[in-house]
Amino acid sequence: MNAVRSPMAELLARRVLPADIFIASAGVHAGERDPFVDVVLEEEGLSLGDREPRAVDDIEDAYFDLIITLSPQAHHTAMEFTRTMAVEVEYWPTFDPTSITGTREQRLAAYREVREHLKERVATRFLKTGQS
Repeated sequence: MNAVRSPMAELLARRVLPADIFIASAGVHAGERDPFVDVVLEEEGLSLGDREPRAVDDIEDAYFDLIITLSPQAHHTAMEFTRTMAVEVEYWPTFDPTSITGTREQRLAAYREVREHLKERVATRFLKTGQS
């Protein structure tokens, strides 16, 4: 629903990729903004600002070189969406931290785990070894 994993991945990618690369996150459906995402991004010096969750249909530019999906449902949707397009689709299985219950700190720990997983995936995919 473009409220947790995808917005995190978008900001983490924006931080390391050149500004002239178009990056946009979207979900199968637009959801509600998740305050835990704001907390764990702020710990990294990042902010969603006034950005709200959006659906794939909300993205005006439908020309992509690469689509990265983070959930099975998003991957299935992307594969259907791109079946007649020359676009690469990658699936990065990513845990959904919203399924964790418990104290605030336990829940934040799950969101931090997702953030760190996505940081590693972005670095592995887009940064050259030995680059600072």
